Amino acid sequence: MTRLFARAARMVPFLLTALVTTVAVTTTAAAQGNEENSTSAAYQNSVRLVPKDTIPQDAYTGWKQYELNCSRCHGEFGVGSSFAPALIESLKSDGTVPDQATFITVVCQGRKEKGMPSWCEAGMEMGTITNIYSYLKLRADGKVGLGRPAVKPGT
Repeated sequence: MTRLFARAARMVPFLLTALVTTVAVTTTAAAQGNEENSTSAAYQNSVRLVPKDTIPQDAYTGWKQYELNCSRCHGEFGVGSSFAPALIESLKSDGTVPDQATFITVVCQGRKEKGMPSWCEAGMEMGTITNIYSYLKLRADGKVGLGRPAVKPGT
């Protein structure tokens, strides 16, 4: 019996160490979980609270048409790709397409030698082209950021 008692007495420090370690690990995991939840919640709130850029209806329609017809080559939101220029750079006042008339000419005629089709030959209407210009010009002027815009109420 004394041997059993002596053996149990020797186990007490080991058991206490194991218990303290378990409590510490559990507490740390809970704290990390709370920190991750807090970080996740902060991110979710920041995404929800950041207002979308609001643009007039014609520019919003232009954004939809741009994404449908132009983004596959010129990149989402006009940022360019490995084989087509960034239209938000081209449409700046010192860019290669500095005004609406030049934009309409390029889009309508295309740049077949560079692989850009003639969108007028493809049946794109002038209203669609001017709406796309409205959207891209806002992007080029820095008035609309990346991402899906929203329609300004009452436009």
